[in-house]
Amino acid sequence: MHVRLKPELEKFVEDEIKAGNFGSHEEVIEAGLARLMLDPAEGGLDPETVVAIDEAEAQLDRGEGLPLDEAFRRLRDKHLGQ
Repeated sequence: MHVRLKPELEKFVEDEIKAGNFGSHEEVIEAGLARLMLDPAEGGLDPETVVAIDEAEAQLDRGEGLPLDEAFRRLRDKHLGQ
């Protein structure tokens, strides 16, 4: 089987391999398909959203997240001016 990916997805696959998360293109694609099989609801998301979610999860894994109360405070400040 041969699959053609959009450029942003190709970049994501390459980045995952360069980061050492996967050993090959096939492993990245298989992981994505396995995830889709476990949670078919994600199939409705556009690829850019999936990439953004994956990056957010990676940021959390690296400890770059915010405590929930801090995130809510920032949202209140931004949107309510409080």
